Amino acid sequence: MNKSLQHRTLKDYTTLVGVYYASLELSYEVFGQPLHTAPIILVNHALTGNSDVAGEHTGWWKGIVSKGNLVDTDKYTILSINIPGNGYDNKPENLIDDVKSFTARDVAQLFGLLLQDLEITKLHSILAGSLGGGIAWEMAVLFPNLAEYIIPIASDWKATDWILAHNKVQEQILVNSKKPVHDARMMAMLFYRTAASFKEKFNRTQNEALGISNVESWLLHHGYKLEQRFELKAYQMVNHLLSTLDITEGRGTFEEVAKIINAKIIQIGIDSDFFFVPEENRETHQLLTQAGVSSVYKEIKSIHGHDGFLVEDEQLKVLLKDVF
Repeated sequence: MNKSLQHRTLKDYTTLVGVYYASLELSYEVFGQPLHTAPIILVNHALTGNSDVAGEHTGWWKGIVSKGNLVDTDKYTILSINIPGNGYDNKPENLIDDVKSFTARDVAQLFGLLLQDLEITKLHSILAGSLGGGIAWEMAVLFPNLAEYIIPIASDWKATDWILAHNKVQEQILVNSKKPVHDARMMAMLFYRTAASFKEKFNRTQNEALGISNVESWLLHHGYKLEQRFELKAYQMVNHLLSTLDITEGRGTFEEVAKIINAKIIQIGIDSDFFFVPEENRETHQLLTQAGVSSVYKEIKSIHGHDGFLVEDEQLKVLLKDVF
C-alpha cells in the first residue's frame, strides 16, 4: 500500500452525461515542499500512470521531477491526482462500473474541485503527458486563471480519428479477449513505439530460453505486467477517457474556445510520435497564435515514438529549462 497516498471525498457530483454520484473519493500525492509554502506544479499522469510521480524507488517521472532536477523538489510543491477509477488506491469499491458515464472534462472538473478543497487557487503550471495532457487542456478552459503555464507533452486537445480508431480496437480486445488487459496492452505498445525503436532495441535477436524472438517476449512481458497492475474496469475507464478528449465539445469553434484560455501554452511534441502525431500540435500552435493565445511549440527528436516523453529526459530538461 502506498503510504504517501492521501484521500478526499467529493460529494454530489453529476457527470456531463447526467449520471449522479453521491460521493467520489479521489486520491493524490504531494512531493517536494509542503502545500502552500512554494509554487505548485500539478502533474497529470498518462493512461497507465498514477500519482507516484517522484517516489524515491517507484516514481515514474523522477528523471525530471526530483531534487536538483528540472522540476526541483527543493523549489516546488508537486501535486499529482489519480484519475478516478484508475485503481491505484487498491480500493475495488472506487472503480467505476459505468465507464461511459465519465468524460475527460469530468476528470478536469473533479481535479479542479479537489484543488478548491485543498484551498489551491493558483498553480505555477500543469505539466502533463498523453491522456493527462488532454485533461490539462480541459482545465485550461474550465479554469482560465488557475495556471500560469499549461504544458501538454505528446498530447492533444482532441481525440483525432486516428486515436478514436486505436481506442475502438482496444475496446474490442477488452470486451472479447480471454486475457483482455494483457492483449490490449500488447497491441497498444505498437502505437507507443516505432519500427526504428524496435530495431534498435531488438534487431531480430532471439530469446533462447523461450524459443521466441526478443520483441515477442518483450510484448508478452508488457502484457503480463499491466495485467498484474490493472483491473479490467480501470483499463476500460482510462481507455474510454482518451476517446472523449475534445475541448470544443458543446462550446463552439476551436478559436472561440481558445480565446477563453489565459495560461501560456507550451506544447511539446515528439517528431516520431505515431499516436498523438506532431502535425496536429503544429496546427494547434498556428490556431492558438491566430486566436491571440500565448503559444509555444517545441519538439523532442526521438526514434522512440510516443513513449519518447518518458525516455528523453535530457531533451525535456533543455526544452523546459526556461519555465522551471
